[in-house]
Amino acid sequence: MVEGGFETVIYEKSSGIAQITLNRPAVLNAYNIQMRDDLWDVLSAIHHDREIRVVLVKGNGRAFCAGADLTEFLTAPLPTLARDIRRQRDIYRLLYSLRVPTVAAIHGYCLGSGIEIALCCDIRIASVNTRFALPEAALGFIPGAGATQLLSRTVGRTRALHMILTGESMGATKARRIGLVNRVTTSSGLLKVTNRLLHRLMANPTSTLVAVKQAVYRGFDMPLSRGLSLERRLACDALFGRR
Repeated sequence: MVEGGFETVIYEKSSGIAQITLNRPAVLNAYNIQMRDDLWDVLSAIHHDREIRVVLVKGNGRAFCAGADLTEFLTAPLPTLARDIRRQRDIYRLLYSLRVPTVAAIHGYCLGSGIEIALCCDIRIASVNTRFALPEAALGFIPGAGATQLLSRTVGRTRALHMILTGESMGATKARRIGLVNRVTTSSGLLKVTNRLLHRLMANPTSTLVAVKQAVYRGFDMPLSRGLSLERRLACDALFGRR
């Protein structure tokens, strides 16, 4: 069922699965202010909707997301005002902090903000035709929506620095090799493979999915002893149904 009437995204919810489709195909789903506002409304709704068990993020047309819309970025308000607006509607943090598993189905161009949206998802599946790049440095700025932190945690510091400093693009096969994506599939099979994964996740109790995310994300920056204690507590909660 299609939810709401958004200008830049399509939001559908059915049988516990929430699907977010970036929908500016004429500009390769470039991320603009309206998309930020639409995604904020959609992600806020998902955050409060306990019927949702998994989330899929994908792009309409020939790309997942070709990065920020520079026609808007270059006419952005003063930096201090822009930071305040970003802080009030940080869709990246909201996506990253969703309690249920999130999956990105990536195809075509995945650049700049597109990579950052994908990095905020728990699992990333890419079609073989995908191209990844972070071109910000060549434009005189740095990624500002999480890439310097999430990419280094995903592929390692050395690889992250190379991608960000050089802006060099890579294909899906290399992205899989360095751990940027979990799986590569054919262009025609992308949604079939993704839907199979979503239903595999749906076969598990929601409480288990939520507990796994908490254990991994909250424990990641803890000392090992505290992380193991967190895991034991969450495991007991999941086993005995205490929520």
